[in-house]
Amino acid sequence: MKLTLHIWRQKNARDKGRMVTYQVGGIVEDMSFLEMLDVLNEQLITNNEEPVAFDHDCREGICGACALTVNGIPHGPEKETTICQLHMRHFKDGDTIYIEPFRARAFPVIKDLVVDRSAFDRIMAAGGFVSANTGGVPDANAIPISKFNADKAMDFAACIGCGACVASCKNASAMLFVAAKVSQYAYLPQGQAERKRRVLRMVAQMDKEGFGGCTNQYECEAVCPKGISVAGIALMNRDFLKASLTEE
Repeated sequence: MKLTLHIWRQKNARDKGRMVTYQVGGIVEDMSFLEMLDVLNEQLITNNEEPVAFDHDCREGICGACALTVNGIPHGPEKETTICQLHMRHFKDGDTIYIEPFRARAFPVIKDLVVDRSAFDRIMAAGGFVSANTGGVPDANAIPISKFNADKAMDFAACIGCGACVASCKNASAMLFVAAKVSQYAYLPQGQAERKRRVLRMVAQMDKEGFGGCTNQYECEAVCPKGISVAGIALMNRDFLKASLTEE
């Protein structure tokens, strides 16, 4: 399989950046998208050219490190699939593919396709944790939890913090990410102690980082590789209103 790639190249955060066209061959359908980029980088290194910088870690759809926009869609065209799990069988020989970094003011480009997503870390540090002593492994949790609440908590805990929700939103809103983290704890008894402070602090940090507001376009849910529901945003908004009126 031969492909024409238009890739965003940017030397550093101060560089303006530009799209650069590459021809790459020897791609087989069983390769992942990142493996295809590995082939391109081997080709560039052989030609004494600078390889393309891109983020990756587990390559198993778990960590959320991979973050690319493919043909205008964060994580590419396959629903609920991270870019590291996107395989080249979904493309055709001779295809032209546009590859860009996640675009958001709060995610500044570091180099080529790598962006700084540490804003998410600061939001989590502001309140995305529980202080309850859950005990040792044998008795980690003796508090009964309904299956409905357990399932809901697990659904929101599936968020891997990749930032695709931000990259897909016209306002670069992080509300789906923050809502997933808030909702994950809101459905568990261990998360009740700091419930009000958590939502107030995480929303305040989200605003401080420069993320935009939600306008109910649902693009975030459409591109989320873990299928996180926007229902979490409604829960977060309710919690935020209650906390704003009652937290001292």
